[in-house]
Amino acid sequence: MTLLSSLLHATNYSNPFLRTLIPSISLAYGIQGLVAIPSILGQSEKFYDLSGSLTYLSCTALSLYLPTLRARAAASIAGTAQPAWPSIIGALSGKVGAGLNWRQVVVSAAVSVWATRLGTFLFARISSDGHDSRFDSIRSSPPKFLGAFFAQATWVTLCLLPVLALNSIPSTLLSSSFLLTDIVGLLLYTGGLSFEVVADRQKSKWVEEKKAKKHEEDFLARGLWSKSRHPNYFGEATLWTGIATLAGGVMVSNVGQLGMGFAGGLGGRVAALAMAGVSPAFVTFLLFKVSGIPLSENKYDKKYGDRKDYQDWKKNTPIFIPKF
Repeated sequence: MTLLSSLLHATNYSNPFLRTLIPSISLAYGIQGLVAIPSILGQSEKFYDLSGSLTYLSCTALSLYLPTLRARAAASIAGTAQPAWPSIIGALSGKVGAGLNWRQVVVSAAVSVWATRLGTFLFARISSDGHDSRFDSIRSSPPKFLGAFFAQATWVTLCLLPVLALNSIPSTLLSSSFLLTDIVGLLLYTGGLSFEVVADRQKSKWVEEKKAKKHEEDFLARGLWSKSRHPNYFGEATLWTGIATLAGGVMVSNVGQLGMGFAGGLGGRVAALAMAGVSPAFVTFLLFKVSGIPLSENKYDKKYGDRKDYQDWKKNTPIFIPKF
């Protein structure tokens, strides 16, 4: 028995959701642990955000293809013909027997697009700046630095819960028909991602212009940054709300409850809603209480808190939800 077959056998739980959740969590912590070793030795955070994106991509892909991996491994052991790999195009066109449902493909692609864009954006930024101030007090402490990587693995796991749950449902149970939650979820994701991308590009352009001495502004207060003090964070919370909405609509349904191995009824549906909701809730918590808004607000308050133009901007511009 190969190592892959052994791992698949060890995580072949009777509950479909656990069969997807446990391997995905293990992969998240495994990747972060591996990246942490050279980062701690070199006291460098250069690959921290990039490794986070890699973990998102890897765990999403694993959850999407895990049922096929299990089926092919079982067929190999039994000496029978291995089933074909799923057809993404077939899934998107609603083809019966494609091996995936269009929602599973779309939600997985949505996470992949976001993770790839954000990871490359942050990697380009730290490559240009040379350091990340978030790590100034911890990069020289191996336990604290390791804790940051494992915290990132936890972040990935909690954010991906609705995606992992949706991908754990056998595609043969899922309908190709659109639900209201599908439409709302897609709109929220598209709007949130667009908001985040535009806000980040406006900030990058502003920084480049400042370096080129094209303006003398000390803080960005135009474009989307005149509508919200943190439009990029608003976009991120919104897009995760969209992913949770699309997945949650299926998870609370009778088909979703059956496919995840839940008992159904009130308890099962509340559990499904909690798993879907923890993703945007945790993202928003991090942005408001940990590494997002507090760091930025404190930094600028210390620099410009005594200036009237800065005070006016803070007074007239919402901290999070944009005002148009």
